[in-house]
Amino acid sequence: MEAQADEKMCGKLRLACGLYNYKLRDVFTWDLLKTLVMGQVLSVMICGTAVSCQYLADAGVETPMLQSFLNYALLLLAYSTILCTHTGDQNFLQVLKTKWWKYLLMGLADVEANYTVVMAYRYTTLTSIQLLDCFVVPALMLMSWFLLKTRYRPLHYIAVTVCLLGVGAMVGADILAGRDPGSTSDVMLGDSLVLISAILYAVSNMCQEFTVKNRSRVEFLGMMGFFGTIISGIQLAALEVSALKKIKWTFHIAMLFILYMLCMFALYSFMPVVVKRTSATAVNLSLLTADLFSLFCGLFLFHYTFSPLYMMAFVLIMMGFVTFNAVPTYSAQPVPDSSDSSDQEARSASDRLLPADRNGQSHLTVVSAL
Repeated sequence: MEAQADEKMCGKLRLACGLYNYKLRDVFTWDLLKTLVMGQVLSVMICGTAVSCQYLADAGVETPMLQSFLNYALLLLAYSTILCTHTGDQNFLQVLKTKWWKYLLMGLADVEANYTVVMAYRYTTLTSIQLLDCFVVPALMLMSWFLLKTRYRPLHYIAVTVCLLGVGAMVGADILAGRDPGSTSDVMLGDSLVLISAILYAVSNMCQEFTVKNRSRVEFLGMMGFFGTIISGIQLAALEVSALKKIKWTFHIAMLFILYMLCMFALYSFMPVVVKRTSATAVNLSLLTADLFSLFCGLFLFHYTFSPLYMMAFVLIMMGFVTFNAVPTYSAQPVPDSSDSSDQEARSASDRLLPADRNGQSHLTVVSAL
């Protein structure tokens, strides 16, 4: 009897954590390995943008809106053009006619998220930015819970905690290595800008996940390029005209702009593929390693000081990311309202959770009594 009770308790624990009916070979699959590699490819792309930005800053070029404008303009040329060739409700004009305000808000959130985090560097420390920028993960999980009806298991929260511990180790390594702490002119304002940026990134990423899973990747990128170009173009004209005049254009500067633009274009083009395969939350967890890749590059390019804590941070983030993706989330799907008795019985059974397919979200399946 005691053995049966222990087995029953273990079964409940596995179900709560999302490991019920999963064997080790079902968790560590080639699909999970592909997801892991794809996430790190995104981090490498962000590393490329960070390195090019650092070189531009060293050359006295600080034009974040110009850099964003070039990226959105390239998206416009590539994906909006493709969208114009589509027919039916996926045509550019039809999408613009029916959903223009939704994509306008999405583009506004994305542009301002990029801008506010750049502005934060002028007022607060690098440590504060690295820590507070992680707020995008809980903010995205909260928004996904209420708006996308995504449901997480306890194991997912444990995985996120492990990833954040990895970020803490990375920040600790920065402090011990004596890296440039950044500005402290107005820490309160800078920290507020980072939090605003994190919330805006969460909104943008949540909208991206919904769009690529329910509409199409080309539609998302085409409309993002269209509205992003308009919004960033207006801000560029309003805020950076004097900074543009100060740029001393050389082949070196031009190549840095091109490198940044290509890395950002590749990031925006590839990220929806990974989001559709997993989720926006999982992608943001994988992007936590981007700072580490930048640091590793900085060891050779900018002579940063190495610390073993960097390797510990990388291992912790990878462990958390793998754990998060090992067990799929599930979605609380609405049940049609009906007075039919069979529908009522189905609704009463809607709390029975069935395992998901391995490459996406699972679903809260309604088990019919028929």
